Amino acid sequence: MSATNPEPGGRTAAVIPAAGRGVRLGPGAPKALRALGGTPMLVHAVRAMAQSRAVTLVVVVAPPDDTAVAEVQQLLADSDAIAEVLVVPGGETRQESVRAGLDALPADVDVVLVHDAARPLVPVDTVDAVAAAVRAGAPAVVPAMPVTDTVKEVGPGGEPGAPEPVLGTVDRSRLRAVQTPQGFDRDALVAAHEKTALEGDGATDDAGMVERQGHQVVLVPGHEEAFKVTRPLDLVLAEAVLARRRATSGF
Repeated sequence: MSATNPEPGGRTAAVIPAAGRGVRLGPGAPKALRALGGTPMLVHAVRAMAQSRAVTLVVVVAPPDDTAVAEVQQLLADSDAIAEVLVVPGGETRQESVRAGLDALPADVDVVLVHDAARPLVPVDTVDAVAAAVRAGAPAVVPAMPVTDTVKEVGPGGEPGAPEPVLGTVDRSRLRAVQTPQGFDRDALVAAHEKTALEGDGATDDAGMVERQGHQVVLVPGHEEAFKVTRPLDLVLAEAVLARRRATSGF
């Protein structure tokens, strides 16, 4: 199955689902609002999308209540984003939140980037590369990095933490660790979300949803600084990366 190529004059928008709480970072503010270098991660993520030469609109999907939407709007009002920023309420799941972001897009948007707020330091060159690959005709594009660790396939284990039987060693040369933003032809992504909603499967990976509809997903090089901030140690690493950027380029 192939998607219609985006029109040369169409717009590119980024959707950032930010309705989750991120429990693995521990108690406190939702993950997207955790401070990184004194600034919430969500603001860093919005700036990363808005700095792209391709992106003209960023849709932030906030927790599904009026108070949260107002708070996120106020937070982003001072973000100095160079693209238009729109805040909309999300749903109970990530898939519902992404779909809410898609529903808010203007009709002239034909390329959509979906980005995790928990990847606040993705370089703008990566964002540009994803958008350009979709604009060139790929229905779904994912930035990815080679897997450097040895990967073992295991069988069913017993109690959590108990030893697990190894079934084999996976050939890591053919494995990639995917990142965001993931880029899509809008029609292909919307159709995949509609199909998923009808089937009731739910999804945490938009490229996987589009792939299941028969579209070809292609990879472009990711970046080591586009890692996901999930655990406290990731936050320490992100602070170090941000400090290095500020020291070398005034970022």
